Amino acid sequence: MWEISSGQPPFINHGHDCNLAINVINGIRPKIVSGTPTEYKNLMEQCWDADPSKRPDTNTLMIKIREMNFYYQSMSDESEIHNNLELDETNSNTNSRLFTSKIHQFENLPEPRNATEEELDVFHSKPYDYSIPTNIDNSSNQNNSRTSKINSFFKGW
Repeated sequence: MWEISSGQPPFINHGHDCNLAINVINGIRPKIVSGTPTEYKNLMEQCWDADPSKRPDTNTLMIKIREMNFYYQSMSDESEIHNNLELDETNSNTNSRLFTSKIHQFENLPEPRNATEEELDVFHSKPYDYSIPTNIDNSSNQNNSRTSKINSFFKGW
């Protein structure tokens, strides 16, 4: 559900490794994209609950998503729908190596739990934002070969 609302895979700026798996077990979830409809956000958060008995089943998901879809299709002002969600395209070019399956051996894992708002804020704070801007400004206007090579490298991503 998050990938549909954001337009990109979850945790795209984080290594898909044991640390991320432990963070997910400890309740860390992707930051919900601003503009996501409230009903959709609430349903997504229910799906993320650490307690499986609190998650909706597939029939409930299907019914609720159909209801949301019908509501938005029946709205008379289509521009309101399109303006409701802005997709983040900063990482639209994903590296397939990040999404290959890996086998990890886990032992003595903690019980899954829901993270607190504070824990989520810390996880999503700037120290963990490793995205590299595509519009690197060369303020000194020095166009040496090293800078050109670096810029060419990042343009290919």
